[in-house]
Amino acid sequence: MSKVYIVGAGPGDEELITLKGLRCIQEADVILYDRLVNEKLLAHAKPHAKLIFCGKQPRQHAMIQAHINHLLVYYAAQGKVVTRLKGGDPFVFGRGAEEAEVVVAANIPFEIVPGITAGIAAPAYAGIPVTHRDYASSFAVVTGHMREGKDDAIKWHHLAKGVDTLAIYMGVSNLQYICQQLIKHGRLGSTPVALIYKGTYAEQQTLVGTLATMPLQAKDIPNPSMIVVGEVVKLHEKIQWLPALATV
Repeated sequence: MSKVYIVGAGPGDEELITLKGLRCIQEADVILYDRLVNEKLLAHAKPHAKLIFCGKQPRQHAMIQAHINHLLVYYAAQGKVVTRLKGGDPFVFGRGAEEAEVVVAANIPFEIVPGITAGIAAPAYAGIPVTHRDYASSFAVVTGHMREGKDDAIKWHHLAKGVDTLAIYMGVSNLQYICQQLIKHGRLGSTPVALIYKGTYAEQQTLVGTLATMPLQAKDIPNPSMIVVGEVVKLHEKIQWLPALATV
């Protein structure tokens, strides 16, 4: 019986996938997986499952979204169980809702399987809580990727002074602009910032600075990296639990 599972694979560490997400991998006839999915998870697929890479990098798309949408419907219409495996959570900057709309329009049964998102997990692996009774009672997840040709729609004036902790996805290429906007709209230049590269992987590295210093400090840090802004970053030095060599 055909079905589509839109599954969050978690932030990188293969042990952070949910039990339900793992079952969806094991049951699938076809798996469409993204670049940020840990490929070790594919070892749990059935021996003859069809594995299709749908990875996207900045300015380089292995497969455009329209084709991914087409494949979801194409294989499900053949009576197959299709698992769409996405890094993190499918509804947090993952376009999972768009894919669900396509499946609904084709009248195909589906389920959404949430996953652990990098905006919480990567800081946790760096010893940085997104909330803390003494430092932060609110946090926001923000995209740092501005669409080409579009005005910046992010409400920096609200984020700068209205939210304690910011977890910013896909922002490395716009890091200088992000820091400038937060300072411009009232956040102190001395506000702590962490840049976390390959969060939850064994290769994770954490760079700590401030809004004023981070653009220069992080000039050689590539994607995928999570930006965390807020006083909670101060706890990194105290409660980091990965090997000390993971801090740069």
